[in-house]
Amino acid sequence: MWSLILGVIGAFLIGGAISLKNQKAHISWIIALWVLAGMSLIAAWALTY
Repeated sequence: MWSLILGVIGAFLIGGAISLKNQKAHISWIIALWVLAGMSLIAAWALTY
């Protein structure tokens, strides 16, 4: 169950990063969202084992 929730959170963060890139936001926000999305997806993957 937690892996599903973390996967959805990761997907939302990726969507947010792409949206901020389209809006020409500061690069630090975009990088932060990509890092958080990656950490969320890695945690979701780790919980499946």
